[in-house]
Amino acid sequence: MFRNKTYNRKKILIVFTVVMLLLCVLVGRLVYLMIFCSQYYGQKAEDLHERERDIKAARGKILDANGVVLATNRTVCTISVIHSQMEEPEKIIQVLSKELGMEEGEVRKRVEKVSSIERVKSNVDKETGDCIRAYKLPGVKVDEDYKRYYPYDSLASKVLGFTGGDNQGIIGLEVKYEDYLKGTNGKILTLTDARGVEIENAGERRQEPVDGYNLHISLDYNIQMYCEQAARRVMEQKSADSVSVIVINPKNGEIMAMVNLPEFNLNEPFTGGQTQDQLNQMWRNQCINDTYEPGSIFKVVTAAAALEEGVVSVDDNFFCPGYKMVEDRRIRCAKAGGHGAETFTQGIMNSCNPVFIEVGLRLGVDNFYKYFEQFGLLNKTGIDLPGEAVTIMHKKENVGPVELATISFGQSFQVTPIQLAATVSSIINGGKRVIPHFGVDIRDNQGNVVETFQYDTEKQIVSEETSETMRTLLEKVVSEGGGNKAYIEGYSIGGKTATSQTLPRSAHRYISAFMGFAPAEDPQVLTLFIVNNPQGIYYGGMIAAPAVKDIYSNILPYLGIEKEEIVQEEPDSSE
Repeated sequence: MFRNKTYNRKKILIVFTVVMLLLCVLVGRLVYLMIFCSQYYGQKAEDLHERERDIKAARGKILDANGVVLATNRTVCTISVIHSQMEEPEKIIQVLSKELGMEEGEVRKRVEKVSSIERVKSNVDKETGDCIRAYKLPGVKVDEDYKRYYPYDSLASKVLGFTGGDNQGIIGLEVKYEDYLKGTNGKILTLTDARGVEIENAGERRQEPVDGYNLHISLDYNIQMYCEQAARRVMEQKSADSVSVIVINPKNGEIMAMVNLPEFNLNEPFTGGQTQDQLNQMWRNQCINDTYEPGSIFKVVTAAAALEEGVVSVDDNFFCPGYKMVEDRRIRCAKAGGHGAETFTQGIMNSCNPVFIEVGLRLGVDNFYKYFEQFGLLNKTGIDLPGEAVTIMHKKENVGPVELATISFGQSFQVTPIQLAATVSSIINGGKRVIPHFGVDIRDNQGNVVETFQYDTEKQIVSEETSETMRTLLEKVVSEGGGNKAYIEGYSIGGKTATSQTLPRSAHRYISAFMGFAPAEDPQVLTLFIVNNPQGIYYGGMIAAPAVKDIYSNILPYLGIEKEEIVQEEPDSSE
């Protein structure tokens, strides 16, 4: 009996000890949670009873060289419903379907969905949002938001680009400078009870949004308009597939205009294409995304390389019978009867293929490719737009005499228009390689400069002497040669025509182009004008050169480039 009592006491003591230890652990844990972790779990509890809504940041503007706003924002609204706060769901369905122009079934699906907050429609006009707000329907939230707006609709559409549903950049400058333009969204935090209903008089916490920075670019609204009008006239007159125009400052690479007709409406970027492929084609920037055979404008590159290498001089003599035999190939000149005897200067003025075939053969494959590298032709230009294509060129080891001959006058390989414009700019500006670009600087809403973009213009690709010679030769092309339809009395303009045939040759489709710069002795502006598949007469000197004349008649005075006074000689009174 005594032994059983002793055993029971021990058993009770063990149980009591275990229970006390457990209680101590629990009390210790409770003290730890209540004292040491109170802030952490208090925040967790608060988060469970807080509803979070975004306050969209205003996206930065895009402004032209003179401060004209090319891309800005419009206030729109986002309509949402909070299921736990609704009192009259049927009325809400009727009102929202009516005001938002939505199918009743679609609205009902969103209104009856059990969730903390459900978006019904975004990008709603502010007037419509204000109208819905005036109904004062419990459970319906009208939050103001921003939608990208382009004041000039299609102006420079493939340069500016556009934004998506969340106001993020999709193409063009909008996506390239996304990190500067986008800003940082803010938040509204409201307290709710266990049912998710907002607590009255509990107030709200706000984290204010930070607006995006403004992007200032070199594109000039007025020059862009002049170019688009000239391009549209040519496109309509010649029933062309497309027209591209680049206007660039050859000294520093700043692009003043870039036209890609047909353009599209930036405020309705998804209108005009049924499939994604069609949309991609519509948004495609031909000046940087597409390559083409440059034709005779490339003779500028061949001539510069030959002069720099010393294999030709301006007074060298040539003879053109209308063709040149290279191995077993007869390569024809544009003039069937030939130009006869001519100097190198006259060969450029006449755009004579046999002259340039001879010059190309003198240069040789190794030297040609050396200058391709030196001029930057085999690399991308580095333009501040996405999707730049690269030059499509023969592998050096695959270039024989025939390939070398056709390369010398701009056929059998392809470059982008922007690469051609940048390379010719670099040849005629004193020999400094330029990086074509739009971005100038980033500023805040007070106009303070946050960042200025720097572009390298120090690489010398040809000597100043060669550059000066090229300017003189190309001025003669316009004043006396095949580019004479770009001539404007009182202005010294240099330039080069081009007419190339697209593949397959049997389709008889052509690309007509003209490259011109002014003033010839000190170039301030260079323009490349390209017409794709013109109908009827297709020669670059007949189609593109007059268009550049039209553009320069407007923009040279606008840029403050004055005409030279023409001094007429007095008649000799002694006669």
